[in-house]
Amino acid sequence: MDGFSKQLQLVGTGYRVAAHPEGISLSVGYSHPVIFKKVDGVSVVVEGQDKINISGIDKQLVGQVAANIRAIKKPEPYKGKGIRYTDEVVIKKQGKTATKSAA
Repeated sequence: MDGFSKQLQLVGTGYRVAAHPEGISLSVGYSHPVIFKKVDGVSVVVEGQDKINISGIDKQLVGQVAANIRAIKKPEPYKGKGIRYTDEVVIKKQGKTATKSAA
């Protein structure tokens, strides 16, 4: 393998990614699809509807592009929905029902 790569995964009902002429199109719960534009020196490949593979020669640039895509919709702590790295573990919080039953 030559270069560095990061894998992202979309988790959530209706969350999907598709290739777009300007880059990639992300449908992540907003009223409109978010377009992430191509970056020189980094290749962004869409695998299926919920996986993104980012690869390139520059380790810092690959990591920064992955972080920028993840920042569009970070994983939230209650249901775990959002864009996460494939090896990332999201610690879920308990909802309001826990405080209600304790009282």
